[in-house]
Amino acid sequence: MGRPVRYDRALSARQVIAVLIRVVPRYHACRARKIQGVLIVTNPLAGIRVLDLTNVLAGPYCCYQLALMGAEVIKVERPGSGDLARMLGADADRNKAGMGISFLAQNAGKKSVTLDMKSPRGKELLKSLVRTADVLVENFRPGVMDRLSLGYDVLTKENPNLIYCAISGFGQTGPRKDDPAYDQIVQGISGVMSITGGPQTAPYRVGYPLADTVGGMTAAFSISAALNASPVSRGAFLDVSMTDAVISTMGWVVSNYLIGGVPPEAHGNENMTSAPSGTFETADQPINIAANRDEQWETLATLLGRADLLSNPDYRTREDRKANRHQLRSELETVLKTRSSRDWVHELSAKGVPSGPVLSVSQVLNDPQIAERGLISTIPSDGEDLQLSGSPVIVDGKRPTPQSAPPELGAHNDEVWSALGLSEADIRDLREKDVI
Repeated sequence: MGRPVRYDRALSARQVIAVLIRVVPRYHACRARKIQGVLIVTNPLAGIRVLDLTNVLAGPYCCYQLALMGAEVIKVERPGSGDLARMLGADADRNKAGMGISFLAQNAGKKSVTLDMKSPRGKELLKSLVRTADVLVENFRPGVMDRLSLGYDVLTKENPNLIYCAISGFGQTGPRKDDPAYDQIVQGISGVMSITGGPQTAPYRVGYPLADTVGGMTAAFSISAALNASPVSRGAFLDVSMTDAVISTMGWVVSNYLIGGVPPEAHGNENMTSAPSGTFETADQPINIAANRDEQWETLATLLGRADLLSNPDYRTREDRKANRHQLRSELETVLKTRSSRDWVHELSAKGVPSGPVLSVSQVLNDPQIAERGLISTIPSDGEDLQLSGSPVIVDGKRPTPQSAPPELGAHNDEVWSALGLSEADIRDLREKDVI
């Protein structure tokens, strides 16, 4: 479906001019600073225009990452209702107002326009918008855009350099391609649930939308890679399967089966490759300890005052400790339960034994480590301050953060459509006919 990217060694004068027309404005749009005389770009996707036709999570999360890196993201939504996520979240009043918390979480820094892509006028408007864009992202079921006569083959006639990214549950091919897929469905089919929980409790769903998020991040990565191609030969069709994306993150689990012939099992909080390595009780709350190397095990046993365990034949080697992990846990927790988690984590970490508290979401969001690195940023929004997560990446010492609040439905209709040459009367007519 997609064309291979061409890398031209020699460009004609016309091609050079085309490159300059596209690249120079982007260079000027970048926020940049000098470090030791070197120009550093702190929003690397500045000047890139992304059309976000997606809903709910995987697609919006992908486009949010691109927006954080400086891209101009125009969210194209259905008139009247918009992204379903506008009605989802823990705050009923926000849901009623079309600004649900689920929407707020991954749509800051974007512009919102409304468009009925089923109407003939709406199709033409989308094509006009595509001619100005670098990237289009959609997460409809495979075939939906083709049935609307707005698929990749149609839109690349409008813009041959368009990077078209289609995110779906199972991909554009295969026997499941037409099946509906939400995060939980993908977690089950990908094998994640079968290894989550303990032997007596699995299968368990991971406690947040893992498949949606991994799928979205995979899409953002693939788009960024495609943008690295020459601007005059950049077009590509990116087929992102949430299931493929999740399975690709299960490296050693998959390889244990494919190469080692060992079917993965659910091990709860235990590390199947080592012991003592897992979650342990202390006087107040659980902590994780990962004494995966022999020297870490020796330090742990000594620090707990149980050097006698080092000469015990049940725990002499890694394999011995794995085979007797449950009785070893009991021995260690007898000591660990005498002091607080804070004390143990401080002492163990200082001695080079990896350890850490098991925190709730509220605890980690108030943790000094997260505060120091500025992951959570505050954005003014309609008379209130919204706290939102920024980019997980720090670029040259600066973390990309949302530059504007999540948009109300259609907030940028006048701005975007007028920039395409539509008059006030044209836009008013489109509103009256429910095209936007």
